[in-house]
Amino acid sequence: MPRRTIDITVPDQTGKLAVVTGASDGIGLGIATRLAAAGAEVVLPVRNPRKGEAALAEIRRQLPAAQVSLRTLDLSSLASVGALGAALREEGRPVHLLVNNAGVMTPPERQTTADGHELQFGTNHLGHFALTAHLLPLLRAGHARVTSQVSVAANRNSVNWDDPDWERSYDGMRAYSHSKIALGLFGLELQRRSDAGGWGVSSNLSHPGVAPTSLLAARPEVGRAKDTLGVRVIRALSARGIVVGTVETAQLPALYAATSPDAKPGGFYGPAGPGQLGGRPAEHPPYSRLRGTADAQRLWQLSEDLTGVRFED
Repeated sequence: MPRRTIDITVPDQTGKLAVVTGASDGIGLGIATRLAAAGAEVVLPVRNPRKGEAALAEIRRQLPAAQVSLRTLDLSSLASVGALGAALREEGRPVHLLVNNAGVMTPPERQTTADGHELQFGTNHLGHFALTAHLLPLLRAGHARVTSQVSVAANRNSVNWDDPDWERSYDGMRAYSHSKIALGLFGLELQRRSDAGGWGVSSNLSHPGVAPTSLLAARPEVGRAKDTLGVRVIRALSARGIVVGTVETAQLPALYAATSPDAKPGGFYGPAGPGQLGGRPAEHPPYSRLRGTADAQRLWQLSEDLTGVRFED
């Protein structure tokens, strides 16, 4: 059966500067393209220059007048994160939207970042934690909205407090859940600390549901030589319009959370369909694992200790 078209209207973003991580392909590229189409100037921080140039060319093919530029960022290197933060602070332009979207999922074997952290935790959470901290002066100047992209995987498993870098007993999916729960706890705690400190920054969460993105596809750089069975099943379901979403619909919760005047500080947005796997974006109660303020405070302190980065008032 033909799939029903699902879309939202992105409000005018003229005059806003947006930073979107993971925008060299997939959901991130779609988010960046839609923001540029709405008039935002979009910064694409990318690890792979070749993929970045291809993403830039694709956006300009669709939108010849788009204001879009590349920066270098490897979220698995705290030095790279700090360098991007320093470069953008030197430019001194307020940032109005930050979409913490980039991610890596389930390497078959444990891998580490440049700083020795488990790759998923280091990239998905610690890299974004440090980036947001480095950009805080610009986010405050822009009265920014920060949207952090979690996952349906944040609704299972738990934070591995005793071994956050999975040095003793690595499990790829549990480590992925751990990284996304951590990012979600951070995003909601960021809102609480902004409120308490008068930072003027709003923070919320989104998740894309399930869609045939590249996360579970062949990724030689993370030790996955071929597509997983999971991504093959997801592609088949998506093509038939069964339960899960598409790459296009998976962009919508983050776009809604980042731009809608109805999206709330501290809100949680994902697909409205069964199991939050696909459909139009809607507000949901945060997953139970994301609600604990004590866990969020503990996670914040752990993240400061592991990154050496502080959020300065």
